Amino acid sequence: MKNLLKIQQKLIPEVIEIMKKRYLILREISLSGPVGRRALATMLQGSERVIRSETELLKQQGLIEVNLQGMTITDEGKELLNELKDSMNDVIGLNSLQEEVKKALGIKKVLLIPGSYEKNNSLIKDIGKQAAKYFLNIIKENDIVSIAGGSTMLEFSKCIKTEKKYSSVVVVPARGSVGLDVETQSNNVVAEVSKNIHSNYKLLNIPDELCEASIKTLTQEPEIHNTLELIQNSNVLVFGIGRADEMVKRRKLSEEKAKDIMDKEAVGEAFGHYFNKKGEIVYKLNTVGIDMESFKNKKETIAVFAGRKKAEAFIPISKLNKNIVLITDEESAKEILNIRVNS
Repeated sequence: MKNLLKIQQKLIPEVIEIMKKRYLILREISLSGPVGRRALATMLQGSERVIRSETELLKQQGLIEVNLQGMTITDEGKELLNELKDSMNDVIGLNSLQEEVKKALGIKKVLLIPGSYEKNNSLIKDIGKQAAKYFLNIIKENDIVSIAGGSTMLEFSKCIKTEKKYSSVVVVPARGSVGLDVETQSNNVVAEVSKNIHSNYKLLNIPDELCEASIKTLTQEPEIHNTLELIQNSNVLVFGIGRADEMVKRRKLSEEKAKDIMDKEAVGEAFGHYFNKKGEIVYKLNTVGIDMESFKNKKETIAVFAGRKKAEAFIPISKLNKNIVLITDEESAKEILNIRVNS
C-alpha cells in the first residue's frame, strides 16, 4: 500500500491530494460525529460547498451516515480509516516529522496525530486514543502504573478499551489532589483507568501541596505510606504537561509565590517542580507523590499533551528523562522544532 501511494504521489499527485482531503474529512467525522456540514467545514477550515460534495460521495460509498443529528461514521468507514492510518501518516509526512522530533529531543519515541489542536479541539479524542493504544501495548502483569491528573489524562483514561484483565497490575496517582475539579483529579483518573483494565488501584486522598510538618505527619499513616511507596516504585508513568503560568493559577498559589515563580522565567511544571527553558528547576513546592529522582529513572514514561502553547513547557521536561514517549498533535510537534531551531 505504501509503495503504491508513493508511486501515485510521483505520477498523479492530484489523486493523493484528493485522498488526503477525504481521509481527513472521514477521520474528523469519526472523532466529532454526529456533526453537521457547517461545523465540519469550520473544524477543517474548508468551504461548506466542498464539504457538502465530499461528504455526499462518502455517503454513497457507505462510509458515513447522515441524519437529523448530523453525520456519523459507519463500521465500514472505521475499518477503512484503520487500514489507511499508517499509509496516510507516511503520505501526510507525519512519520518523518515523528522521527525529526524524536532526534531533536533525543527521546525514546514520538507519536503524532495529524492536525492542530488550536484549530480543532476534537483532536484531544484522537490523542487520548493514541495514548491509550500505546499504553495497552506496553503494560504487563505485575506493573505498578502511576498516573497524573488533568483534562488530557481524563480523556486518556476514557479511551482505554480492553477485555484483558490485568489482575496483578496496581494503578496509583502520581501525586495528590490539585485544584477543585474533582473529575480531573488524579484519584478519579486512576479509578477510571483501573476499571478499564480490570486491575487493582490505590488512592491518595491528600492535597498535592502541604507544609513540611503536615507531609511528615501524614506520610507516617500506614495506608498513605504504602501508597507513596508504590508511587515511587512505579515502573510506568503517564502524565500531561503543565505550563507554568497556567499551573500557578490551577494550584491557586498566592500572588507573591506566583510572581516569584514567573520572575524566575519558569515555562513548565511537573510534579510540583517549575522549570525554565534550560531544564533547570527554578522553584519546588512541598508536594506529595513522584519526586524528580523517581521521574528521571522511570523506564516507561508517557507524556501526553495537546496544543502549541504547551510545546515550550515540554522541552525542558524532556531533558530530564530520555525514556519519554511523547504523544501530541502535528502542529505542536512543529512548534517544538521551531523552538529548538530558534533557541
